[in-house]
Amino acid sequence: MRLKNVKGAREAVEGSPLVVKEPESAKGKWDAVFGNGNPIRIEIGMGKGKFLHELALRNQEVNYIGIEKYSSVLIRALQRMEEAPLSNLLFIRMDAEEIGEVFGEEEIDRIYLNFSDPWPKERHGKRRLPSREFLGRYQGFLKKDGVLEFKTDNRELFDFALGELSPAGWEAVKVTRDLHRDSEMAEGNIMTEYEEKFSSKGNPIYKYIIKRKQIL
Repeated sequence: MRLKNVKGAREAVEGSPLVVKEPESAKGKWDAVFGNGNPIRIEIGMGKGKFLHELALRNQEVNYIGIEKYSSVLIRALQRMEEAPLSNLLFIRMDAEEIGEVFGEEEIDRIYLNFSDPWPKERHGKRRLPSREFLGRYQGFLKKDGVLEFKTDNRELFDFALGELSPAGWEAVKVTRDLHRDSEMAEGNIMTEYEEKFSSKGNPIYKYIIKRKQIL
């Protein structure tokens, strides 16, 4: 998908107090950044921020961090915050491959991946956010009892993601291949912009919730 360049987006993102500059310096110190000891949850590849903003609004006793690579997309999340400010939501503009550099051991208790880039070419498998390579990165900062939630409309990507669990030392807690018809997993579901678009066309939405295998 080709992203449209938004004039002034990079400057606006760099100048926003909601975007954490030099996030590596906050590693292991995110409680201090937020000014409280509330749980911290992150969305990697958050897009325009609709999902995370609604989540933060509903759960103000939890701190959220949205991670997005492109300024032209992140700017939309900042505009949303201007319209409806929240004190428990911050952003980082960065490439997901550097994720292990900004969070300390057991600092995050939940990770959200929503409609991630499928990187369809086989040689790009390591770039997929639910790949074993990325699961290894997440393991470095997710709490031992923390979970990861992943949604997609891409069946091939979902099958790939399920196949990565065991080799990476993770296991499924819940799995559905039709989220909106699964009453248990659909309860409290917040739709992203992509989810609204795809589901309106009748596409099934795939979702899993996973956790790290406990070593006895």
